[in-house]
Amino acid sequence: MTTTSLDNQLLAVLDEWQVAIVANDADRIGSFMADEWVMVSENGITTAAQFLAFVRSGDLTHSAFQRVGDPRIRYHGDLALLSTRITNTAHYQGVRFDADEWTTDAFIHADGRWRCLLTQITATKK
Repeated sequence: MTTTSLDNQLLAVLDEWQVAIVANDADRIGSFMADEWVMVSENGITTAAQFLAFVRSGDLTHSAFQRVGDPRIRYHGDLALLSTRITNTAHYQGVRFDADEWTTDAFIHADGRWRCLLTQITATKK
């Protein structure tokens, strides 16, 4: 498989994951995550179980989520590092948050599919 087709495959996974996030579908969101997935942000480390519990409870919802600009993808065997800019609109306990962030996701290719191991979020300068 060429790097371009690998890139397209991985970006399609990311785009489908974003659709699941906007649908606020915890089961679908979780299907894109490895069991050990964590998100690292200015708030610290959030596990998959914690993140999905927020979604399931309705405390965390998203009404928009999209990547903007050109991504950077690098492969290291079955590991892919995907960095891109993301804009999203979330609501946490009814309070709206609009975010413009750089994200780096570490994906592992196993059992014929890509799953995310780690998401690192860095807010852009406004």
